Amino acid sequence: MTSDNPHRGWSTRTAWEGRFNAPLRAFLRTETGGARVVLVAAVVALVWANLHVSSYESIWSTSLSVRLGDWPVSHDLRTWVNSGLMTFFFLVAGLELRREFDIGELRERRRLTLPMLAGFGGMIVPIGVYLAINAGQPTAAGWGAVMATDTALALGALAVFGPRFSDRLRGFLLTVAVVDDLVAIAVLAIAYPAHFAPTALLVAAGIFGVVLLVRAWGVRAGPIYALLGVAAWVAVSESGVDPVVVGLVMGLLAYAYDPGRNELQWASDQFRLFREQPTPQLARMAQAGLTSALSPNERLQSLYHPWASYVIVPLFALANVGVVIDGELLARAMTSPVTLGVVAAYVVGKPAGIMATSWLVARLSGNRFRPPVGWVAVAGVGTVSGIGFTVALLIATHALHGPALDEAKFGILVATVGASVITWLVFRSAARLSPTRRARALLGVAEGIVDLRLPVDPERDHMRGSLDAPVTVVEYGDFECPYCGQAEPVVRELLADFANVRYVWRHLPLTDVHPHAQLAAEAAEAAGEQGAFWEMHDLLLANQDALNPADVLGYAERLGLELDPFREHMVKRMGVDRIAEDVESADLSGVTGTPTFFINGRRHHGAYDITALSAAVKAAFASVKLQPEYHRRDPGPRLEGGPES
Repeated sequence: MTSDNPHRGWSTRTAWEGRFNAPLRAFLRTETGGARVVLVAAVVALVWANLHVSSYESIWSTSLSVRLGDWPVSHDLRTWVNSGLMTFFFLVAGLELRREFDIGELRERRRLTLPMLAGFGGMIVPIGVYLAINAGQPTAAGWGAVMATDTALALGALAVFGPRFSDRLRGFLLTVAVVDDLVAIAVLAIAYPAHFAPTALLVAAGIFGVVLLVRAWGVRAGPIYALLGVAAWVAVSESGVDPVVVGLVMGLLAYAYDPGRNELQWASDQFRLFREQPTPQLARMAQAGLTSALSPNERLQSLYHPWASYVIVPLFALANVGVVIDGELLARAMTSPVTLGVVAAYVVGKPAGIMATSWLVARLSGNRFRPPVGWVAVAGVGTVSGIGFTVALLIATHALHGPALDEAKFGILVATVGASVITWLVFRSAARLSPTRRARALLGVAEGIVDLRLPVDPERDHMRGSLDAPVTVVEYGDFECPYCGQAEPVVRELLADFANVRYVWRHLPLTDVHPHAQLAAEAAEAAGEQGAFWEMHDLLLANQDALNPADVLGYAERLGLELDPFREHMVKRMGVDRIAEDVESADLSGVTGTPTFFINGRRHHGAYDITALSAAVKAAFASVKLQPEYHRRDPGPRLEGGPES
């Protein structure tokens, strides 16, 4: 068949660019924005403490009590921030790790082994460095302060300094950092308890048992889990263990999954009932249907992540960073084993531990377990993991006191700045490499996860672009879906910008919300029988508000198709089986909404503006270039239409 040149008119920037952001992109933007707010809060704390230390300390040492009958819970404001609000910070960390474990990079369990071991190595080596410098001194008790990585700030720094396109890099850092946090919280609970009350700890264990039972029964009511979480927090607090552990455990228990077709269908039915009869009861049912379609993990992340990034961690910095930096402290810090130990542990020990452990695991396993990224990226993860800020300060306040605590805080601040600068230098150096070497250095040679269950078949799929292009973009779309219409100019621009990309359209008519979607898909198939699939595809997406039978017949006439065969194809519904195959392939790949994109078989979870899709395509090109067969490719002819041509 023939088709209009796919490049024609495809370079216009879309007005909606950047408006529709998926959870991952929103999460990264929150991390970078939150990191800036934390930096501001830390500077404010330092200025405040150095201008008027008495007011700084008096505010944060103010007592606040909550009493339930004869049972009081009383702490100063700093403790409420450190052990109360920070529980939500660790809840978010647990939620994000659980998401990676359920639907992210770590859903292939073999990918979990090396990052976990690297995380342990990234704790053991810094502890050894700190203890070597503080051997035989009382300050050796501060070894726990050099274990952990500040997940939020490290992810923020990676988003600023690292490559823009590697989810694998981010997943690797997240696993390493959360392993650090898990062990650090366990150390905080075991090695630095304020006091120890085993009865209260047993009560807390019993409450967590109830949480597991409630979850096993399929209860989804948020208030129930909130009450159980508060009860567990109080019990752990009374046991002498820092109760922030409650947040991490609750986060790890929250399942993450993509919405299922049945759940979306039920939610749509409930909303339709409300639309027909808007009563309070049906409104509650519609709201429950919409809520049930999303996983608890996604709902909790959406609720708490902005608060953790923009309020809780900045408040923590404001309450804990305030240290008087004068000539006396600077003089002590120059020779203080605490300051030197913290800086050396984070700036040298962290990257050394993570890199050495990763190399040893890969070498000893014969590369059966290897990093999901290149070795320069592993080094970048090691250096950025030296940002221990939040968790380091938290443990330091338990492990050290007096001048030693001030020296530790100063060392943590210096280490945070130093780790950030070195991370920038690592990725800046990688940017100076040739494209192929840079791709290998950042992406490595590990195989990516393939999410597309039905591979692209040139004999059946509708394709645009080069037949043998190294990068394939698959879109599951619905001709009546407004978001597919908004994505269409982006796809055109993408193909105009990248000559060696092939684009595949697969049908996913969402008939429960788009009554004309099935008819439009059948019209495209009928046009395809006469070699005009892509012409009809373009017309349907350009006229989404006019998809009645008379409309599609008019489009066929406008395209100069033979109308009798077109009508016969439509009346006999000859395209139904072909469309059903696409829908079945979507179900197998976990696709429930449109548009959904796959790039070289990997589901694209980011935004579908031109910037996000271009970055994903560039990452795919970089990965392909690492494969030896790429350099032996004979570029095939460029398709201007579908496989029928």
